[in-house]
Amino acid sequence: MNAVAHPDARPDLHRPGVGAVLVSTWRVGTPECQRAAVDAVRKAWESREWPDLGLLSYSIYAGTDGDTLLHYSQWTAEQAYEDFVRTYRDDRNAEIDAAVPGIERVELRRYAPIHRSAVLGTTGAGELPGVVAIVEVDFDGPDAGRRRAWVDTVFTALDEDAALRPGTGATAVHFHLATDGGRVLNHAAWESERAHEEWLADESREVGAWARVHRYPGLVGSRMKRYTPALSLSAGV
Repeated sequence: MNAVAHPDARPDLHRPGVGAVLVSTWRVGTPECQRAAVDAVRKAWESREWPDLGLLSYSIYAGTDGDTLLHYSQWTAEQAYEDFVRTYRDDRNAEIDAAVPGIERVELRRYAPIHRSAVLGTTGAGELPGVVAIVEVDFDGPDAGRRRAWVDTVFTALDEDAALRPGTGATAVHFHLATDGGRVLNHAAWESERAHEEWLADESREVGAWARVHRYPGLVGSRMKRYTPALSLSAGV
């Protein structure tokens, strides 16, 4: 079976059988190189047999910064990824690098399947988001209980936050807990980049439950980038 691309360019975040999620980032320099790199990935994967080692899907998001690509892959287990690296990765990367020289592979992080999700409003379940905000939040240790409690605090803030109720632009949030450190990844879908910018600029986010989110004990930093779905591949039937 060869790889096939999904028409809406996004993965099923709640796909059955997922035991591990790998998230990596590349820097490629320009919007033209972003498009070229996504095309090179598509060609490298569609021209080869799908690696039947527990890989369920492989998706790419293009950063609105015109530089970054985020790679999101779903696996049955972390060992399946290690088997892929040992057997299949190098020739694919060599073809991609030949097509788009100068790719900087910045970071790879490992996550458990989605810990908690919510659909916000009435349109989030089925519509393709205009933009996805990826928020990486780091704590001073790998305590999973503390990270789960922090996610619960975020959901309390969402419940209290009128800016995230139907019609304001947020459509869904999904949280992963890292298995290789103290990170939480928030995959948040929005109708548009402008809607997300306006929400970030709302000063009401600095009080109440959001203040507890931002000042949670052990939280040492966070970073956010916005992306649009670019490619999602899985095995053909």
